[in-house]
Parts: sequence; C-alpha cells; structure tokens
Amino acid sequence: MRTVRAVRYVLPFRQGGSVPALVEADDLGLYVVKLRGAGQGHKTLIAELVAGELARAAGLHVPELVLVELDAKLSESEPDPELARPLEASAGLNLGLDYLPGSITFDPAARFAPDATTASRLVVFDALVTNVDRTARNANLLQWHRRLWLIDHGAALYFHHGWGPADRLEGTRDVFVESASHVLLRWASELDEAAAHLTRVLTEALVERVVAEIPDAWLDPGDGFTDVAEHRAAYAAWLQARAQAMPAYLAEAKEARARLV
Repeated sequence: MRTVRAVRYVLPFRQGGSVPALVEADDLGLYVVKLRGAGQGHKTLIAELVAGELARAAGLHVPELVLVELDAKLSESEPDPELARPLEASAGLNLGLDYLPGSITFDPAARFAPDATTASRLVVFDALVTNVDRTARNANLLQWHRRLWLIDHGAALYFHHGWGPADRLEGTRDVFVESASHVLLRWASELDEAAAHLTRVLTEALVERVVAEIPDAWLDPGDGFTDVAEHRAAYAAWLQARAQAMPAYLAEAKEARARLV
C-alpha cells in the first residue's frame, strides 16, 4: 500500500459521524481521508483497510486506498474548532480513499440496476466482514463511470470493539441477519456462485497479506494482546474462521432474499 503526505487541506465532508477530510497529497492526488483522531478511532481505519482490500481482491470496485501522513498544522486551515480538533489529533498515519470526481450516491430507486454477479458478491462479502452499513438508508455505494464503487467500511469487523486474546474467534460462526436489509439483495440472484467465488479468492495467504498492511500504530495495546504480531495474527485468524463459516450466513442471505422476491 502506498504512503502519501497531505500537503493541503481542501474541505470537510460533513455527511456521517466521522467527518472525513478531502486533502491534496504530495503525489498531486486528492484523497478522502478517514481520521484516526475522529470519535470512531483507529479501529474504524482498520476496518476500512481490511474490508476494502479484501473486497478489491474479490473483484469488487473500491477506490485506491493509501496511507496518508498528516501534519497537525493542517488543522490551522479549518476555521471550525469542532472540525479542527480531530484534524490536529490525527497527526501521523491515516487512511485515504482516492477521490472520485463526479461520482454520485447510488440510489436503489433510480433506473441504474447493478448486475447480479456484483450484487451477489457484495451481499455475501458484507456478511463475511459483518458490514452492517449497506442499507437503502445509507448504501455507502457510489456510481462512477457506470460502475458501483464501495466506500466507507468503518462499521465492518465490529467484533474488534472490545475483543481480546481470550475471545479472538468470538462471532466467527454467527449468521448475519442484516443481510435482509442489504440494499442490493433484490438483485443478488447468484448467491451460491458468489460464495464459491469468494471461497476461491479469499485464501489464507491473501488474508495474511492484507492484515500485514495494518500499521503497527493502529494496533491498540489496550486490547490485551502480547504484541502487534499476536494482534495482527488474531485478525487473520478471525477472518479465516469467518470465511470457513460461510455456509451459515449464505443460508441466511438466501432465506432473506426468498422472502423479498
């Protein structure tokens, strides 16, 4: 994963609770930056990174993710003190998503309909990473160049809020009832094929490679793991166990779609 340095603060995005910032970086790119100093903290950034990179490997469209080195002095460009404080508190490494100019929020009521393959893979994938934030109310999908792009995975991997060495695999075999409210469920007519695809793609080697991208500074010693290596290994073990439990949440998604259509 590339690392860039923020050189100019452009504006805040006021939608949502984390208020990400649009910044220009030293590679001349514009990035929507999720701030580690925002109220949701560094675990949101871990969820963004892990879910985003696994989704990309699964063939779903995700804007490029980069690590963004942020100087606290950039907060001086924000006149609103409530927005300046998280900027100042986010000095160091944050997570940025490539800005997609001209993109629009996906509206399930509009004429644009996703293809069955994309919809099915996303329904199963969101169940795998326990992403509760893909509903008609808040789809976290953008339309850009006639494709659906996935954004905002901060609500995924909710198991890591309050976990520790003693319960590192807790929740891996849980069904995912939120599939019933997934914004793409009605188009997801290829769930079995999607599950087979994800099983082939999301290998242990891939999971370990993605988890290795988590910066050490984001791995909280307060979770009780001996060191960052053990903490990182726990993420890999949870994701691998969750992938193996796919039949349980696949069945849940199929039942939810049968009720819908």
